[in-house]
Amino acid sequence: MKKLLVIVAILLVAVLMSQTVPDKQAHKEAMMKAITEFVDDEAEENGFGDNLLTDLGKGVVIKAAEVALNTKLRVHNYYLFNTTYVRLKGKDQILSAGLFGQVITFDKEMLKDKLQEALDAREEAKSEKQEAKEKAKELKRLQKEQKKREKELAKEQKRREKEAQKAAKQREKEAKRLAKEAEKQAKRLAEEAEKQAKR
Repeated sequence: MKKLLVIVAILLVAVLMSQTVPDKQAHKEAMMKAITEFVDDEAEENGFGDNLLTDLGKGVVIKAAEVALNTKLRVHNYYLFNTTYVRLKGKDQILSAGLFGQVITFDKEMLKDKLQEALDAREEAKSEKQEAKEKAKELKRLQKEQKKREKELAKEQKRREKEAQKAAKQREKEAKRLAKEAEKQAKRLAEEAEKQAKR
């Protein structure tokens, strides 16, 4: 009889557990509450100007956590209880467990680590963006210098062509003048030769 009572009790507990397993929304709400409490504690304990929340700000951290939970949170259902997890670096990281209608969330140290990772990732992205911006600026400056050099070279080429045309015109003018002088001299010599012949 006792065995039967134990079996019935176990079955009743199992049915109760299966009927009171928290849903995904309950997990999210519990985690958001834990995150909000943690962010408030961090800000209060360390002073909001000197801790890992300095650059992110409370509101931004909470919003980022909410977005991450909405997009990355997954549930493992074991019928009597369930767990939630996110996939980080190729591994499933358990965030909470739910049973009897209650959600047990991760500890504060893990949350702190995850927020620090988020901050580091944000800083890295910010640094990469700044680096890309500087590279783009440098490329623009080099392109501007290149265009300036090309413009100066084109201007110099044009100046040389103009000088070459001017020198060619001067040579042509000088050649005409010399030809005219030679013609005059030849005419004068011819006249003198004619006069000599008459004498």
